[in-house]
Amino acid sequence: MKNILSSLKLSLLHTGYAKLDHHWSFNDVVSPFSRLFLIAKGSAKLYQVGQDIDLEAGNMYLIPKNVLNDYHCPVYHEQFYVSFFDEVETGLSIYDFKDFDYAVKATPEDQALFKRLIEMHPDRSIANSDPKRHFEEATSLLTFENKNEQLTTSSYLETMGILAVLLSRFIKHSNVVELDSKGKNHLYDVLVHIAENLDENLTVEELAHYCHLSVDHFSRSFKQKMGMRPNKYIQQQRIKRAQLLLLTTDSSIPQIAQKVGMGNLSYFSRTFKKITGASPGNFRKQKNSSI
Repeated sequence: MKNILSSLKLSLLHTGYAKLDHHWSFNDVVSPFSRLFLIAKGSAKLYQVGQDIDLEAGNMYLIPKNVLNDYHCPVYHEQFYVSFFDEVETGLSIYDFKDFDYAVKATPEDQALFKRLIEMHPDRSIANSDPKRHFEEATSLLTFENKNEQLTTSSYLETMGILAVLLSRFIKHSNVVELDSKGKNHLYDVLVHIAENLDENLTVEELAHYCHLSVDHFSRSFKQKMGMRPNKYIQQQRIKRAQLLLLTTDSSIPQIAQKVGMGNLSYFSRTFKKITGASPGNFRKQKNSSI
């Protein structure tokens, strides 16, 4: 677990305070980054697959990346907001290793941390409240990386620390991160291997051999820990990587299909639409249409 947390990188994108009315109503929002809301006044609604969430004053909410959301404000609300990228290894996320609550009671200390981020980064606010417009800036990840690299050492560490503290407020407990008790059988190692080789022809047999387990033993253990078979997990990770590349690079769709190990363009497009509900081209247009 220490290895996982020691590699955690949190990169600030946006932070600010917004006063929003009934015009804050947007459907089918998918972001390659996570969001934090602290509702200061009023209320709003968040709709995710299978659940409706009331955004209520005095609470703080975590919206993970790559999750389809609808946002609606019936009348009026005010919110502190933060958006950020997270990474623990190449292509992996803290969400792969931790269980989260997605709504918690906000404390005065939480609000003070949001205010401190805004004070430190007054140029990171969002002029347009449409979440889809946030892609306009998020597509230039390099811009944000450059901004973060230009921070003083103390500002960088303080920003990282604040993001880590706010994110920690939502963590319930550790997931079990081992497939077995001997050798190179850690789930962490397997997920890193998958993430680093998504452009390759990954097979269950190869992964089982990597862990020194039989195929059946590996598949059963993987499903027990991750809730799905290895092949399904690999497919989902390929599509998540494709979403990120579609929104943050100018690579062509065939190039992206190759980069995520799905060189058959027809198969890639079918799988992408099955998982996300949109074709790769239409998914990218969600961003381009607002620029």
